[in-house]
Amino acid sequence: MSFDSKVVIVTGASSGIGAAIAIAFAKESANVIIVGRNEENLRKVAKQCEINNRIPYVINADITNENDTKRIIDETINKFNKLDILVNNAGILRTVDLSKDDNIMENYDEVMKTNVRSVVDLTRLATPFLIQSKGNIINISSISGRKVFRGQNTLYCMSKAALDHYMRGMAITLGKYGVRVNNVSPGPVKTDIFARAGITASFEEMGFKTLLDRLGEPEEIADIVIFLASDKAKGVTGSIYTSDNGYLLCMQQ
Repeated sequence: MSFDSKVVIVTGASSGIGAAIAIAFAKESANVIIVGRNEENLRKVAKQCEINNRIPYVINADITNENDTKRIIDETINKFNKLDILVNNAGILRTVDLSKDDNIMENYDEVMKTNVRSVVDLTRLATPFLIQSKGNIINISSISGRKVFRGQNTLYCMSKAALDHYMRGMAITLGKYGVRVNNVSPGPVKTDIFARAGITASFEEMGFKTLLDRLGEPEEIADIVIFLASDKAKGVTGSIYTSDNGYLLCMQQ
């Protein structure tokens, strides 16, 4: 599966799933634009993306800043003259006690601005170019969009449920232009999302159990993204691809 000459933006590419997605596209000879706030980590990921004589284009940016989202698209078009694939991966988790937390609204605004509003903004700016290329959009959602597993994670779950509906609406809107829009919905994946939320417990201590008795790896999510972005998925739009090792079913037992 080659993406030679394809131009791909990956947000939240400085670690975890985003980094794995960027590296996977680089392995398929794509021109990858890696976007993130941690410049040092971005540079490390960029080194790993130097494959097949491709040098990734690094953009240090905050996707919650409208000036930065505009800059991401402007720099991409100025550099490559087109855009084929947009991967909205950046996201954050915040935990709050809904019954007494004094910072509920502050956390709500931060989560929704990062996980939803920035996606809407970046997609809005990218859409004209994706229509030109008949490209596609892939959002990294979560099984948390379908089930609230812990009350303190409710804001995150709300944001992912919103992202799933946004995907459906964009798939309906852009289908007539030949632009496909899909979500990938991971379960527990070995990334630093919990650590970045200030949670120091290990995955084992948090009690994650799956039917397959394992947790996901970022590269597994990247594999699904590569498939959805390719012509092998040319009939797939408006879909949510789940990779959770059976976590959702396990929670229902």
